[in-house]
Amino acid sequence: MHKTLSSLLTLAAILSLVGCSSQPAAPEQAGAGVEDRNPNAVTSTGVATTSIDPYSLAALKDPKSPLSKRSIYFDYDSFVVKDEYKALLDHHAKFLAANTQFKMLIQGNADERGSREYNLALGQKRSEAVKKALQLLGVQEAQLESVSLGEEKPACMDQSESCWAQNRRGDMLYSGEF
Repeated sequence: MHKTLSSLLTLAAILSLVGCSSQPAAPEQAGAGVEDRNPNAVTSTGVATTSIDPYSLAALKDPKSPLSKRSIYFDYDSFVVKDEYKALLDHHAKFLAANTQFKMLIQGNADERGSREYNLALGQKRSEAVKKALQLLGVQEAQLESVSLGEEKPACMDQSESCWAQNRRGDMLYSGEF
């Protein structure tokens, strides 16, 4: 009887394990997204939404389009593209991929500090960094040209850190703008 009870307990344990199938749990369903119909709404990337086709020619001139933003700003003495500009570069890359007839000129700029030669070299590194980022996002090299303007085209003429920060940039110009 003791042997039978032990066998029954073992059988019950086996059956309970078999009853616990290892089916994957159903994924939780995410709630429905909420659409913000405010025309001044800003997306999480800081770029305003627009009703214009984001990769059309009209988007290049629409101030609500991310394509209207054409400058990438750099830290002092740096040519590293900051993460905050990755979404903007992605928009420009998608536009260029959808409109292969367009070319882009990337102008690298520097603030007035440093020698003329140093600033020309830094401006070139900045324009090349923007070009490389766009190529990594799928833009054809034939669509891109990079040049350095050094300190020759300042956006601001004051001698302050906030002004110099405006001059440390890469400007993106499309066909017909250069």
